[in-house]
Amino acid sequence: MHMIEPYIAAYGSIALFFIIYFESLGAPVPGESGLIAASLLALHGDLNLYHMLIAVFCGAVLGDSTGYLIGHFGGARLIERYGYLVRLTPERLKKFEGVFRRRGIYMVAGARFIAVLRQLNGIIAGSMHMPWLHFLAANMVGAAAWTLVWGAGPYFFTDFFHPIYEQMRERWR
Repeated sequence: MHMIEPYIAAYGSIALFFIIYFESLGAPVPGESGLIAASLLALHGDLNLYHMLIAVFCGAVLGDSTGYLIGHFGGARLIERYGYLVRLTPERLKKFEGVFRRRGIYMVAGARFIAVLRQLNGIIAGSMHMPWLHFLAANMVGAAAWTLVWGAGPYFFTDFFHPIYEQMRERWR
């Protein structure tokens, strides 16, 4: 977190937008850590909370949407060609497609809270040919919930948890 905090402090919500965009697209970037750092910077007055939350939400939705396009136009061929490397046999793929067809909306919305799935969410949905509007709706719900939990949560609940932390620290000395 100490590595990205100076960039967020220097470039503000624009830096956070790009961090979240590239993380949502699949790049190994510390998006969630950056979001928590930005929330704490907003708490200290170094960032505007509302601008930060809007940038994070937009970066998350656009990054996943770009991943969806990549998956939609090339993901199925990649899975067929290289799926065996991750033990994705045609039988397993068929089973996964059935589950995704039935519960894809919930999987896309919930994947935002699971580290590796957050990065691959759009690519997988595009590869499974999930309808665009279903993906977009689920993506926006998941991005909004994730943004509020990790962006607004530390901002609003730091004062609540600080006394608990201090009491625990005193007891463990």
